[in-house]
Amino acid sequence: MNRILVIGNKNYSSWSLRPWLALRHAGVAFDELRIVLDQPSTKAEILRRSPSGKVPCLIDGSLVVWDSLAICETANERYLAGALWPTDADARAHARAVSAEMHSGFAALRTHMPMDIRSSRPDQGASTAQRADVAADIVRIQALWTDCLERSGGPLLYGRFSIADAFFAPVVTRFRTYGVSLPTALSAYADRILALPAMRQWVEAARAESEVIEY
Repeated sequence: MNRILVIGNKNYSSWSLRPWLALRHAGVAFDELRIVLDQPSTKAEILRRSPSGKVPCLIDGSLVVWDSLAICETANERYLAGALWPTDADARAHARAVSAEMHSGFAALRTHMPMDIRSSRPDQGASTAQRADVAADIVRIQALWTDCLERSGGPLLYGRFSIADAFFAPVVTRFRTYGVSLPTALSAYADRILALPAMRQWVEAARAESEVIEY
């Protein structure tokens, strides 16, 4: 197999989860190279594969793609004939906007509720959610999910699985870790993401990891 996806720790690396889930759920074959983060050798190990020095990175023969959204777009175009975006042009544009907002935004949520699948931190979540910036991120995410599900009718953001679902999958784990309460329809959506076979595989592997990264 010449196609390799370079990722970080499954418990912590939200950026790695996104393309890994998209490719695995869609049935794209690849070998996985996990590089343990926050070690003295981590930067050098990643730089041997990724010019940005960050994960994830897709290597397919001579092709190297080192950004999570670019990896998903490349896989969608090269291997999946566009199946990871909605077929309707307007819905596809909407899904791209939603995914791009997740890709570039929600800094407060990322900073104060980092992905940590193995942990359960509802008390920390309750106090952190009192921060105005974190609360605003949570409200915006819930509004996005609600809008998408109402537009599509579910069960996922755009009906069937899309890159948008892959991009919000780490948020689903964050909400569970930090005990963020969701309305019934959004809680059901989160349950559906966690029930995806590929997502269950990732979570199981994350729980089996032994490395601890302090944050």
